[in-house]
Amino acid sequence: MSKKVKTNALRKLDQQKIPYEIFTYSVDGDQVDGITVANKIGQPIDEVYKTLVLHGKNGHYVAVIPVEATLNIKAISKVVGEKKLEMLAVKDLEKTTGYIRGGCSPVGMKKQFPTVLDESVQHHETIIVSAGQIGLQMKVKVSDLLHLINAKVSGIADVD
Repeated sequence: MSKKVKTNALRKLDQQKIPYEIFTYSVDGDQVDGITVANKIGQPIDEVYKTLVLHGKNGHYVAVIPVEATLNIKAISKVVGEKKLEMLAVKDLEKTTGYIRGGCSPVGMKKQFPTVLDESVQHHETIIVSAGQIGLQMKVKVSDLLHLINAKVSGIADVD
């Protein structure tokens, strides 16, 4: 893949001189679930994470969890201090974050929302997240990602 493809996420990493590795994959229809993506890019499933956006009374929040896990909404609600959180409707995702479903990155959203990474990131030096468009993933150091987006780490995922 040429280096010409630049998403907001990749531009932000470049601006901060944060190293990353890019993975590309072909998109067949609506198959953008994380396990399919991990298999397409030939990377361990436990290193590939998905980005979910929620909203509550006090604003929007971002959760980054392993692709094979389910978000524990009660757990993240507690971490961010909200009584009740709901998943952001897909139709509101692009206008809120600048990204579409399947291509939502925790880096480079229109606004940096409070972000929580699942505690499982502590078992990895690097993780793979969306690079801001369907068909494009990026591998970054967990420490760089935490620092860049000022994220918290907490147990917010339930492994299925």
